[in-house]
Order: sequence, then structure tokens, then C-alpha cells
Amino acid sequence: MKTTDTIPEGVAGDGSEPAPAATTPERAGPRSAPAAEKGEGQVLNVFSHGMLILWAFMVVIPLLWAVMSSFKTDKAIFTEPWSLPDKLHFENWSRAWTEAHMSDYFLNTVMVVGGSLAGTLLLGSMAAYVLARFEFPGNRFIYFLFIGGMSFPVILALVPLFYVLQNMSMLNTLHGLILVYIAYSLPFTVFFLTAFFRTLPSSVAEAAFVDGASHTRTFFQVMLPMAKPGLISVGIFNFLGQWNQYLLPTVLNTDPERKVLSQGLVQLAVSQGYKGDYSGLMAGLVMAMLPVLAAYIIFQRQVVAGLTAGAVK
Repeated sequence: MKTTDTIPEGVAGDGSEPAPAATTPERAGPRSAPAAEKGEGQVLNVFSHGMLILWAFMVVIPLLWAVMSSFKTDKAIFTEPWSLPDKLHFENWSRAWTEAHMSDYFLNTVMVVGGSLAGTLLLGSMAAYVLARFEFPGNRFIYFLFIGGMSFPVILALVPLFYVLQNMSMLNTLHGLILVYIAYSLPFTVFFLTAFFRTLPSSVAEAAFVDGASHTRTFFQVMLPMAKPGLISVGIFNFLGQWNQYLLPTVLNTDPERKVLSQGLVQLAVSQGYKGDYSGLMAGLVMAMLPVLAAYIIFQRQVVAGLTAGAVK
């Protein structure tokens, strides 16, 4: 019986090398997907950078204009508002510092903000450390009580605060304003530092306890230095809010000799009337801005480090 052998595909009948199989072109879909994603990422990157540049111009240009106007004359401010000053008129700054009493307002503001900032960081860090590290009945209740203080509008507390300070004989005083600033800033400080203390390693505190350190010594010498980035971050936020505070001192501090910078700037603008001393007003405005800008520029890295410290464990 005769059989016929079938030759497999790709093999020549004469025993030569197999012919290469025909290849079909691959689909372009899977390879074009990364390119499409890359294109979308570039478009999003360009859009985000464009928005950041636009936002930077919106913030920086008014600041630069105020600085330039503080060194101009009143005539140059209106006739050539966007030109550089012909010369630096430092008499605008001296006039605002002496005649407009900006020196007194600046000193009062430094005393109030310095005292309230120190008290806020001390009390806030102590409360946050206890709430973050110790379990006791009422822990969560106290924590959420501080959180609730963040949602309470300060305008609703103006009338009660006025009568409380009046009954305590602290109305129109700097130390009364310091206490109000501390109470106003504590909720956010405790909320921020509680989350920060929870991210710190507990093994360091346990080692301090083993060495015989008390809770007070462990907090001030071990845990508080470790929380330095968080303290700087929340300190900058509180500094900005307290330095620019206007509503609280307007209601609780009406003594002309104890007014702060925000009140002094408003009084300087109102007292101009028809005098038109806009160069002195711009000089006073720049005086009020410089400490805030300097503080943020100096502690910029610490602020970023404190904000991102608890992001990755």
C-alpha cells in the first residue's frame, strides 16, 4: 500500500531551508497609547505651569508696584504709575515712620504677635503631644472639641469676648489681645501638631523613659526638637494670621496708643482726607509687608518639610 507523506508548511520539498513565514503588521493601538498619554501629560504640564506663571504675576506685580510707589512722589504715582522712581525718596519712609506713628504700631504688633505666637506654640504643642501619645477617657472628645473650634466663626465671638475682657479689666490692653490671639490660634495648632506628633517614632520616647527621663523632660528635650519642622510650619501660618489680623484688635483694642499695624494702616488711609500723601501710605504698607515676606523666605524650606513630613511613613 502506497502512502503519501505530507510536507509541512514552510519546508521545501527538496530539503532546502524553510522559507520565512509571512509576518503580519502589528496593530498600532498598543504602541500609540503611551505616546498619547505622554502627549496628554505634556499638555497638562504646560497648562499647570502657565496657570502658576499667571498666578505669580498676579501676586508679584502689585507687590512690586507698591514698593516702587513707596519711593516716588505723589505726583509721579499718578502721572507715571508704572515707571521706575527718578530717585529713591526715603523721606516717604521717614515720614510714615515718625509722623504717621508707624513705629509705635510696629512695636505694638511685634509685642502682641511675639507673645501670642510663643504662647500658642507652647500650649498647642503640649496639648497636641498629650492627645497624640496618651490614651485616656475623653481623649477623642477633647480632640474634636478643638476641631470644632476651627469651624466657629470669630465674628460670632466678638461680643462675648468684649464683655469677658471688660470684666477681667483687660480691654484695650496688649496682654488681653495676646490671650485672645492664643485662644483664636489654638484649634488649628492642636489639629496640625496632633497629626505631626503621631508620625514621630515612639521608640525614641520609650528609650528616654528607660533611661529615667520624666514625661516633662522627654517632651521638652526629646520630642519637641524632633517636631521642629512642624512647629516652624504652624508657626508661620499663625504668624501670618496674627500679623494681618484686623477684626479682633478693632473691636478689643480701641486705645490709640496700643493700636497694631493693621489698625494703623487703616487710620493712615482715612486720615489722609484731601492731603493725598499716597507715597507715605505706600511706605507704611511696605513696612507692614516686609516682616511677613522675610519670615516666609527665611523659613520656606522648613514650611515645606513640615507640610510633607506626615505624607509618607
